[in-house]
Amino acid sequence: MVINKLKKTFSYFKDIFTTNSIVIYMMRFVFISLALFIISHKSSAQTKTVKKSPVATKTAGGYNIPVTIAPFKNTWIYLGCYFGKFKNLSDSAWLNEKSQGVFKGKEKLPQGIYFAVSPKKYLLFEFLMDKNQNFSIKADTTKLSDVTITGSPDNQMFQEYTRFLAQKTPALNSLQKQLSEAKDAKDSLTIKSLITISNKELDDYRENVMKEKPTSMLSRFFFAMKRPEIPAVPVLPNGKKDSSYPYHYVKDNWWNGVSFDDESLVRTPFFEPKLEEYFKYYVAPEPDSIISEVNYMLLVSRESREMFKYLLGKFTDKYINPEYMGQEKVFLFLFDKYFSKGDTAWLNKKQRKYIFDRAYSLMANQLGEQGADIQMLDTSGKAVSLYSIKAPYTFLTFWDPNCGHCKETVPRIDSIYQAKWKALGVKIVGVNVDDGANEAWKKFINEHKLEWINIYQPRSVKEEEAKKGVANFRQLYDVYKTPTLYLLDAQKRIIGKMLSIEQFDDVLRAKIKNGVSSK
Repeated sequence: MVINKLKKTFSYFKDIFTTNSIVIYMMRFVFISLALFIISHKSSAQTKTVKKSPVATKTAGGYNIPVTIAPFKNTWIYLGCYFGKFKNLSDSAWLNEKSQGVFKGKEKLPQGIYFAVSPKKYLLFEFLMDKNQNFSIKADTTKLSDVTITGSPDNQMFQEYTRFLAQKTPALNSLQKQLSEAKDAKDSLTIKSLITISNKELDDYRENVMKEKPTSMLSRFFFAMKRPEIPAVPVLPNGKKDSSYPYHYVKDNWWNGVSFDDESLVRTPFFEPKLEEYFKYYVAPEPDSIISEVNYMLLVSRESREMFKYLLGKFTDKYINPEYMGQEKVFLFLFDKYFSKGDTAWLNKKQRKYIFDRAYSLMANQLGEQGADIQMLDTSGKAVSLYSIKAPYTFLTFWDPNCGHCKETVPRIDSIYQAKWKALGVKIVGVNVDDGANEAWKKFINEHKLEWINIYQPRSVKEEEAKKGVANFRQLYDVYKTPTLYLLDAQKRIIGKMLSIEQFDDVLRAKIKNGVSSK
């Protein structure tokens, strides 16, 4: 089927946005991703039969959208929608010799911003999918600013807005270019003044829509996209302005006008950037601060299945392999409160296994907790226990002698060890994760003169652990890529992970400076 062939590639079609693109004009924001598992089955595409003369007929509980898009004839066109940062395929329609076709289905489509896509997968124009899903579209690719939508008041408002933008935007773009080329401060000031006037015209238009049609879909989107305007900064008793006021004001008012039970926001191009900007600039990076925010959003979105699934998928995707050390605690919170309690019935078996396996691996190696003991053999066959190693700090390195990145990183670790860490009493434990590469491992150790405690786990021990269902070192230390590095204190508590070598050195220096190295 045509649709099935396109499903794998549709998210990557060329983003050729027309002048009425809501991304450009409404925003002014110049593993297989887990977010993908939350796509609603309701938007699954189905192949449609060819309609000779499409007519806008009412479909109880479904959608019926006749389209005429010249000059396309005797070809497929497609209906897509936004889903966070993705673009997803919703339907297809065959255009006959008169450039006519129809998007039609027995169930209503989720509300949001949709777009028509050309046979070559170029985005043609956008429109709103509101409660009324029985309307018709007429367009000509030679003049897409004149798209006509009949039978949908929301879309008529939207088209009026895009035509207004088509009039204002060229002049605004010209001013922006002039500003970038301004030769002196006086010219810059003049151009900035004109830009401010133009932006005010756009803001006034949107404010008028929100005032006159507050319950319309377009108004809901305008409300959701508004950025807080900071009032006059108050003066403190000492006579100075409160420098923290702008930050707190914006944070406290960031979500004004946004309803987290409005599922249509999920299918827009602006909600996810707004969400990401909020967490980047207005939420402290400490796990507890993030947890407080994500938990609130998930709780208030519980009544909206699509929003809840989207947010849970978004936060899981972000924190299951976090950017910063310690933030995996957010994922573990999500796992404990939602995944482990069966709130995610939409997951398939493979997805569920991945999430549960990641959770169980991360539980065993949290910051501040004692790392698990590992007992292996050194290069001479002598048994070595991690807990038996006495040192104020232990640097644990899981690596593979056949891993290119390891071959670069291990010598760098040894260099900083020889230059700094050895004198501080640090001991390095190098764990070979590939028992089938022992000869290459020993050769590398000898060639680079690694004065480490070098150990490995024999395959027989690994197989015995598997038979008994015992967690092995890979799970206990989340070793799913190499090299994987940890810094432990004297009690083998984890004080550093997911860091660069230089960052590990910073942590070590800070601990020593604070006098907590071996307490």
